[in-house]
Amino acid sequence: MKTIKLSATDSTNSFLKDLAQNSTLENFTTVVTQNQIKGRGQQQNKWVSEPHKNLTFSIFISFTDLKVVQKKYLNFAISLAIYDVLFANNLPKPSIKWPNDILSANKKICGILIENTFSGDRIKNSFVGIGININQETFPAYLNNATSLKLETGLEYDLDLLLKAILDEIKKNIKRLTSQNFNLLEEKYLDVLYKKNIPTMFKNSKDEIFMGMISGISDFGKLQVQLEDDVIKEFGLKEISFL
Repeated sequence: MKTIKLSATDSTNSFLKDLAQNSTLENFTTVVTQNQIKGRGQQQNKWVSEPHKNLTFSIFISFTDLKVVQKKYLNFAISLAIYDVLFANNLPKPSIKWPNDILSANKKICGILIENTFSGDRIKNSFVGIGININQETFPAYLNNATSLKLETGLEYDLDLLLKAILDEIKKNIKRLTSQNFNLLEEKYLDVLYKKNIPTMFKNSKDEIFMGMISGISDFGKLQVQLEDDVIKEFGLKEISFL
């Protein structure tokens, strides 16, 4: 497994994708930077990270037989790997907020961006961008729901050791994925899913407010919410948010 360390870059995902276009990458090639200048998150959001304090990295993963319709299990595998490492490092009240944010109580500590390339009905490669707040102690005012491992535990962490632990765990979960151990991944994911089976207020894309309970994830990776009339409705990424 090759690791490329950069002092600074705009985006580790963009760097890794450019690298893949011009060379043949070893599986699990990882690009990590001390200073990510233009980090990207879901839905064109920015990922803001103080230099030298956090983990910002991307992993190249190639597949031979992972179908596009199975991509939700890739999401489960990656987010669970990070969850497990943060849990092992004493993160209090951890959970996974659909689809793949890691929270401590209701504060965000990690964001994940997975960008795939396809060949027919199969996923050929994945570029997995990960940002984890580790030793950062202050955040911009507009990031009022952000936290870090140090803020939550009071401890200082070795970034290299944490990165190694996360990469090892991701490799374990990718092995489960390629062995088609889908039930285990889904069971573990649903067990730590934020607000699952808890009555919660939501807002849809039309700004309509409603009450429901998260009940699961559909075959196509959509969030399943049981409404007050017991009907289960499915929502895509841009179709629902917590109120």
